[in-house]
Amino acid sequence: MNLEMVMQELEALGKERTKKIYQSNGAHEPLFGVATGQMKPIAKKIKINQPLAEQLYATGNYDAMYFAGIIADPQSMTEADFERWIDGAYFYMLSDYVVAVTLAEADIAQEVADKWIASGEELRMSAGWSCYCWLLGNRPDDEFSETKLAHMLEIVKNTIHDSPERTKYAMNNFIYTVGVSYVPLHEAAVETAKTVGPVEVQKDKKKSSFLLASERIQKAASKGELGFKRKHVRC
Repeated sequence: MNLEMVMQELEALGKERTKKIYQSNGAHEPLFGVATGQMKPIAKKIKINQPLAEQLYATGNYDAMYFAGIIADPQSMTEADFERWIDGAYFYMLSDYVVAVTLAEADIAQEVADKWIASGEELRMSAGWSCYCWLLGNRPDDEFSETKLAHMLEIVKNTIHDSPERTKYAMNNFIYTVGVSYVPLHEAAVETAKTVGPVEVQKDKKKSSFLLASERIQKAASKGELGFKRKHVRC
């Protein structure tokens, strides 16, 4: 399948209602409004195709960019490729659920994510923290430095309340993911969550809401989910 054929198939799957939901989260034209589950049959036909993924991502169409992440070959992507993708990620559903997810399947994931976390840019930071969440929820504990993750928890504890809005979400999720998926630092994550307390986030003109990692960790623990790892990062 070529670019034109994929775009036609995606357009045919678009729904106005889904499009409105994506737009309310920050997506803008061009987009079709395709439910992600409906992309699976097309992905099965194409499998992995990095050149096509690059063409789709370059369209700037949200659905095409999301689909690019599904058929991308993360191991063939360089740091420059990921930088180009994060440059094109104009809102959090792209930075955290397309770029960060794709990066999490690459060998260079941690080094690229570290740079993004240190960048000071909202969506780069958000993607960096999110990438660690995807990594921790999938890879064995021994692939991580306990000292490094403990230091990252400290950074979150000291900076989360002053961080940009989307970064707060990702940082809060990082506390939760360490608490649930990285057993060696479960207690440290619980303590960090207690110290941090409720994190206030504002979404456009809506009322602010509060994130509470401690409650989420507790809930997961009571369900016996500590040590949870998913088989695959990408669906």
